[in-house]
Amino acid sequence: MSDRIIFSRPYRSAAELANVTAVLDSDHCHGDGPFTAAASAKLAEITGSPHVLLTTSCTHALELAALLLELGPGDEVIVPSFAFTSAAAAFAVHGATCVFVDIDETTGNIDPQAAAAAVTDHTKAIVVMHYGGVAADMAALQRLADRHAIALIEDNAHGLGGTWRGRALGTLGTLGTQSFHDTKNVHCGEGGALLLSDEILMGRAEIIREKGTDRARFLRGKVDKYTWQDIGSSYLPSELNAAVLDAQLAEFHTIQRARHRVWHTYAAGLGAWAAEQGVVPMTVPPDRRHTAHLFYLRMPSEEERDGLIRHLAGRGIVAPFHYVPLDSSAAGLKYGRTPVPCTRSARFAATIVRLPLWPMLTGDQLDRILEAVTDYRCGSGRAADPPTCHSRAAPVSVSTS
Repeated sequence: MSDRIIFSRPYRSAAELANVTAVLDSDHCHGDGPFTAAASAKLAEITGSPHVLLTTSCTHALELAALLLELGPGDEVIVPSFAFTSAAAAFAVHGATCVFVDIDETTGNIDPQAAAAAVTDHTKAIVVMHYGGVAADMAALQRLADRHAIALIEDNAHGLGGTWRGRALGTLGTLGTQSFHDTKNVHCGEGGALLLSDEILMGRAEIIREKGTDRARFLRGKVDKYTWQDIGSSYLPSELNAAVLDAQLAEFHTIQRARHRVWHTYAAGLGAWAAEQGVVPMTVPPDRRHTAHLFYLRMPSEEERDGLIRHLAGRGIVAPFHYVPLDSSAAGLKYGRTPVPCTRSARFAATIVRLPLWPMLTGDQLDRILEAVTDYRCGSGRAADPPTCHSRAAPVSVSTS
């Protein structure tokens, strides 16, 4: 239908075309130009991170973290089962074993007790994904990391601008990573960043990021030529990507206000219906500021999840579920192990529905979504509007980004 409401739509910032044109009109389209510097400075201001390195993706930022920590065969990395594939693949590609653990169903984040039970003499790092931009229990995780002298890696793909007890997400662990994929609050099509506070790691990170060379030092005038210094790869985004990202970051607070408007509309408009239907809406603990990256509903069962998705599809509204737990995936079984069954991850994945959330959603569109959701009745096998309920012609959708 022509008035279909899609799940996600990338934001367009005012200066994007002018920035891209400026790059194309210049003699510097490759990385580490003026827009890379400007975007990095804006990102440092938002996060408070002492060091920011833009990368081609959050996946590459995680791979860069694996190289910095020298993770490889014989090493274990604890990973939440309910996470995007990059949280595991970035370490498996270097030969490390992924150890999958369960989540806290209140937030969808890694359960510190499950992580603690999975630590062995081979554990070198714990990956923390702040699901939906809501912080994990960083106090418990930091105590665990300190006790065993292991690294804490924040996959902050959802969490730019979020905080835990007033501290910016992405800056709490040993390393933090960001995503600027076009499904994220701020984007450049494909992009990412590595956040660091350690000077020694930073010095090596900029070498690994630039094909193992000291080119960054050369550009700063610290050496008269650059040479191969270390292992490395090409993790540096082009100035075209950085130009779009810089324009997006310039409107970061505008984007966030618009997304929070949508999030709070759902929270206020669905509370009574959710209580009646046995549905659990997304909640945020009081000591955390979330990013309005997504808004989800936990349905009573997998059947009800599929029923609501089909019902909304019948109304022209795209509302997918999310990750398939990593421990049950083909690659997870090959490249990892699961000491204890991740039953909460499986239950969370089987019952979650995410509602459309993007800054340009209009009041009329939000009213339509609220009306469609609240028309659905759990347990009855049908919605309030029979012609659109549980239609087998409308597919159940999944998105994993």
